Amino acid sequence: MQYDDDVASIRLVGVSKHFGDVKAVHNVSLDIADRDFMILLGPSGCGKSTLLRTIAGLEDPTAGEVWIGDNMVNDVEPKDRDVSMVFQSYALYPHKSVQANIEFPLKVRGVGKAERAESAKQAAEVLGLTPYLERRPGALSGGQRQRVALARAIVRQPAVFCMDEPLSNLDAKLRAETRAELVALHHRLDATFVYVTHDQVEAMTMGNRIAVMRDGIIEQVGTPKDVYDKPASVFVAQFIGTPPMNIFPAGSVETGSHLVGARPEHTHLASSGVAATVALVEHLGHEIQVVCTVDAEHRAIVRLPAGTEVPSNGASVFVTADENHRHRFNVETGLRIS
Repeated sequence: MQYDDDVASIRLVGVSKHFGDVKAVHNVSLDIADRDFMILLGPSGCGKSTLLRTIAGLEDPTAGEVWIGDNMVNDVEPKDRDVSMVFQSYALYPHKSVQANIEFPLKVRGVGKAERAESAKQAAEVLGLTPYLERRPGALSGGQRQRVALARAIVRQPAVFCMDEPLSNLDAKLRAETRAELVALHHRLDATFVYVTHDQVEAMTMGNRIAVMRDGIIEQVGTPKDVYDKPASVFVAQFIGTPPMNIFPAGSVETGSHLVGARPEHTHLASSGVAATVALVEHLGHEIQVVCTVDAEHRAIVRLPAGTEVPSNGASVFVTADENHRHRFNVETGLRIS
């Protein structure tokens, strides 16, 4: 199935996927725009990979509709959806050369030898793999293998790329480098990317929009700035941000029966406020993080500039939150109060 220009959008309407009594994805509706870089973000087991596999056709939805462009694709085979999948495990053929691995999707579609060789070389050049075309995967580093998997995906020139935690097997330095490569690749290919991760740093630095998932549902969809500045729930507030948002007990920061949240950069040590105990002082070079225990369920982290005099572990302190940067949440539901 091929799509015309400007119609590589994805629309999910009430999509559910149940495995027996387990509701992996439940009644999810989501619009992904043409050429968007959408991140599906959430903790392990939240349903993000299942949702991605449903888009790609590797899972059949229990209920709901999956649309790509103007076509409902529920009954369309994965190979006919014009979708390329990149897996966490690379999934390369160990006995084939890099070039043969990249060519393989074209070979199974009956593309001529000369044409697929040229397409493979072009894809390899985009990802800096030209010197390694004759090697086998076992002779490559983890980062190089992941780039081969990406080259194999882009050689088909699909309408949609589905990527399931492709960087999680890489070390920190390679992850940072490959993040930048993927963002550049998205701009170069001008295609729609749907990217699954549990790493909120990847989500914040790579995506145009983020869908934050929890227990098979979507808690919030928005730009990285939206979900950071105006989290829709306590869960989103504490999942997005490093360190996460501080959540104070009802009635501790201000009067009322609601929770109050504040980012560590908007939380301060003060002469009065919420009583707390210093549990840990972390000197990170560029800043200091003072971790304070408020009660058995709540703690507060205060960010201070490097060189600031800080209290010692076990000291009794008061913390407060900037009035203009407070977030209020319902105690019962955890949802944001406008």
